Amino acid sequence: MESGADTGSETKTVQVRESPAKGAVAPPGRTRTSASDLIQDQVLMQIEPAAAIRMNQQTLTERVNELVAKIAGEQRLLLNQTEQRNIAAIIVDDMIGLGPVEQLLHDETISDVMINGPKMIYVERGGKLELTPYHFRNDAHVMHVAQRIASSVGRRVDESSPMLDARLADGSRVNVITSPLSLKGTCISIRKFAKGVMSFEKFVGLGTVSPELSRALEIAARCRLNILISGGTGSGKTTLLNALSRLIDRTERIITIEDAAELQLQQPHVLQLETRPPNIEGHGEIAQRDLVRNALRMRPDRIIVGEVRGPEAFDMMQAMNTGHNGSMSTVHANSARDALSRVENMILMANANLPVQAIRTQTASALDLIIQTERMRDGVRRVTEVVEVAGMEGSIISLGTLFTYHYQGENPDGSLRGTFERRGGRPRFLARLEYYGLAQSFLEALGTRTESTEQ
Repeated sequence: MESGADTGSETKTVQVRESPAKGAVAPPGRTRTSASDLIQDQVLMQIEPAAAIRMNQQTLTERVNELVAKIAGEQRLLLNQTEQRNIAAIIVDDMIGLGPVEQLLHDETISDVMINGPKMIYVERGGKLELTPYHFRNDAHVMHVAQRIASSVGRRVDESSPMLDARLADGSRVNVITSPLSLKGTCISIRKFAKGVMSFEKFVGLGTVSPELSRALEIAARCRLNILISGGTGSGKTTLLNALSRLIDRTERIITIEDAAELQLQQPHVLQLETRPPNIEGHGEIAQRDLVRNALRMRPDRIIVGEVRGPEAFDMMQAMNTGHNGSMSTVHANSARDALSRVENMILMANANLPVQAIRTQTASALDLIIQTERMRDGVRRVTEVVEVAGMEGSIISLGTLFTYHYQGENPDGSLRGTFERRGGRPRFLARLEYYGLAQSFLEALGTRTESTEQ
């Protein structure tokens, strides 16, 4: 950083841009300098935060631009108009946005923004992580942004309450963790809200599914199969769930239950329920299990739980077993078999005295299909396995593989090469498909060669 003046002149020459790290693209006007810090401090002294919130963005930007030009003149800082506008944009973002990362939230190629302290901001683009040249001034600056997010949802984040889950105005999901739990200071993780719902045609083009697998999943959603989507963090579970929901009939009454609303159902008759965390005094929490129980009293055709992660799994299985066919949910697990184990453990959390055999019988009766997703090392999210829940064999839930992704190698560009293998067969839920007149199409998608679906 350079800042200096000739001994015979009072005019200050200040460098307002730093060179980004090698290989990085410098975002214009987004690096912090002594000049921008000086101007920002003086602007913030002249505009009250409450007044800034009441202004619309255009009015605030015009006012800040005027102040930046005035202060630069008073301080004899040699800044051109572009540099003044860049500094003004930084100040506006700090006052009503999320500071240095505000611009990243508007980049549609970015799916996640990860702030690991003030000097290290990563994004996920195309399934891969990238370090950006953006940064905050210090940890207090990051904490200021975190506290603004917390206050917008009526909560707080500080040393006495160092964790926060919240949602931005555009629907993006936010997690904050700060000291003393985080040794890097305040860390913020933002899962951006997808502006549009992916279609299965796009999935085929991206290599997420094959045309045959796409057709099979579309039929499964139309025919009201109970579906559980399993996978790791960032493997595309919610995106796939959104795509499946597009196939739901527009006349159905759908209730969605989520910690933070991410589902984007297109049907007209959708009720979205969202959990409520405890207040500052630790009271008033409404958990997913409470919402699932309440949803059963609301005459739903389908219940969609964004993610089961606790005792609500028991109520979800009950719902699937009591006439709410076509219900869907997601779970964090590494395979279809692991997903069943996780559901079993979560049901035990709700009813510790329930026999394991009874839990497995109920789960096998409730679920029709488990879809396993994975974000692979080339950044592409793929459906790696689709299995049917075929019933019980003694004390074990029997699974039948319908599709599986078979890795074959790597292309010169680093992308993976593989095939979606079809296993054929006649699934247990074939009668349901026949009821909707789509059994033959499903068997053709599976590669089962038969002229009749009658047994």
